[in-house]
Amino acid sequence: MNRNRKQQMKSKIQNRLDSKKNFTFIDLFAGIGGFRIALQNIGGQCVFSSEWDAKAQETYKANFGSVPFGDITLEETKEKIPDEFDVLCAGFPCQAFSIAGRRGGFYDTRGTLFFEVAEIIRRKQPKAIFLENVKGLVNHDRGRTLTTILNVLREDLGYFVPEPQVINAKDFGVPQNRERIFIVGFHPDTKIKEFFYPKPSNKKVVFSDVKEKSVVSSKYYLSEQYISTLRKHKIRHESKGNGFGYEIISDDGIANAIVVGGMGRERNLIIDNRLTDYQPVTNIKGAINKEGIRKMTPREWARLQGFPESFVIPVADTHAYKQFGNSVAVPAIQATAEKIIEKIEG
Repeated sequence: MNRNRKQQMKSKIQNRLDSKKNFTFIDLFAGIGGFRIALQNIGGQCVFSSEWDAKAQETYKANFGSVPFGDITLEETKEKIPDEFDVLCAGFPCQAFSIAGRRGGFYDTRGTLFFEVAEIIRRKQPKAIFLENVKGLVNHDRGRTLTTILNVLREDLGYFVPEPQVINAKDFGVPQNRERIFIVGFHPDTKIKEFFYPKPSNKKVVFSDVKEKSVVSSKYYLSEQYISTLRKHKIRHESKGNGFGYEIISDDGIANAIVVGGMGRERNLIIDNRLTDYQPVTNIKGAINKEGIRKMTPREWARLQGFPESFVIPVADTHAYKQFGNSVAVPAIQATAEKIIEKIEG
């Protein structure tokens, strides 16, 4: 077969693959767009997104060129959602439902953000749904919250929903021990009755794979006084039999889950001895430590979540830490989304 003929065949195959990947999705509680990146990476087109936090909207716009719609609990926001799309994505906040003495169905979730998601599913009937939440949802309110969610999706809305799975980001190519529950569902019209979550990629990654390649600002280094306080705090907790305290992640180690708040940073300290200028650039109490102990940078947190290097961080560090701590691990979302699309496009 001549070269031109081979190239033509290759082009046709690629075109078929590209056309198979052409699907639409909406992104609820979008944050800074982790779901969107993952689904766009496999050929999806985002046709609607919502996020009420102004700073998250700022980051979202800097990367996707548009501001997400605001409060999804408002009817005027829901009205902007297109009538037809393939996949509904939502990393919704976890809330307890008032279900004492009742079955725990659709209307028992009123007043919660899950109800808003369920109402959109009821109205729009997407082919598939992909929900993400913290691992704690499994046992939240003694398991009643998850039971109610599954009852609504399966019984009230009629979707095929396999047992949810807790998936760890570290199994999908990022050095972060981050467990999250994934809930997948398929519209009855799809006739889908079987679904398997993705298997771990077995790609070995460690923190040095995401560590800054050059010296970072002294503002990321802890003061001697702060370190002393952390050490005393840890000793005090250990004496009481508690495991709480700061932690230093080695270059060949895996980061703890990055979360909102100081604890997320204190449990992910690292050693970086490349600093030579110990002059503080921010107001700190005491001198900068000489042990090389620093917190991770927002860019390192972005990498821990699988965000691309091209991802713009337009906000101050305080907001950036919050945004990445609240986000999803892109590679784990993408691997699961690939399985979803394989099923609905058959």
